[in-house]
Amino acid sequence: MVRRAPRQAEAERNDRALLEAAKKVLVSDGTRASVAAIAERAGVGIATLYRRYSSKDELFQRLCALALGQWIDAAEHGLKHDEPWEGLVHYVTASVEFSGGALGPLAGTIAITEEMAAEFERADRLAQALVTRVHEAGALRPDVTLEDISLLIEQLGKLSLVDQFERQGRTDLLDEARAAHARVIAIALDGLRAAHRHPLPGRPPRPGLLAERWAEDSGPAGKRA
Repeated sequence: MVRRAPRQAEAERNDRALLEAAKKVLVSDGTRASVAAIAERAGVGIATLYRRYSSKDELFQRLCALALGQWIDAAEHGLKHDEPWEGLVHYVTASVEFSGGALGPLAGTIAITEEMAAEFERADRLAQALVTRVHEAGALRPDVTLEDISLLIEQLGKLSLVDQFERQGRTDLLDEARAAHARVIAIALDGLRAAHRHPLPGRPPRPGLLAERWAEDSGPAGKRA
């Protein structure tokens, strides 16, 4: 077992706290999230944040990179399930649990590195393979697309009752809130099953619609949002 120096271990703890705090603050404040609010939530000083990240954008880029790794891991594990439907359930549940929906507000506001772009492509390719597999098994309703599922994950990962009670310091209600959130996820997943015969309204989102938000010129008049 590798032993880390006390100073290195503390730096790693601070980094994890900053990243988790940034995700939580993003859920409630969106891109208005301030460095001061992130540092306060993490329980560290602003100087500590800036020693690790030169800017808020760099912190958010790191947060996106970690989330992409988690999406990839969730999709890979989903594809390993013998039962395609259970693989999809794993992917959706895991993606919601790490609050991937919190990153939506960052779309179009930060620069996308080459590494991030490659991971975006890989995550999308794996997720599409997962959805295709469930379609071929006849378990997923035929009018549901990857974009539908991605949007569902984003909505389910936004500010939940758990986040609200955490902000209020109501730790006595967290277990009940988590159980309620798990029920909502299960209800949403059940709506994806092929047994449902009522067609979904309107046309499905076109492929790549969600990815377009992340282009640097996606804001009004070609400027970053």
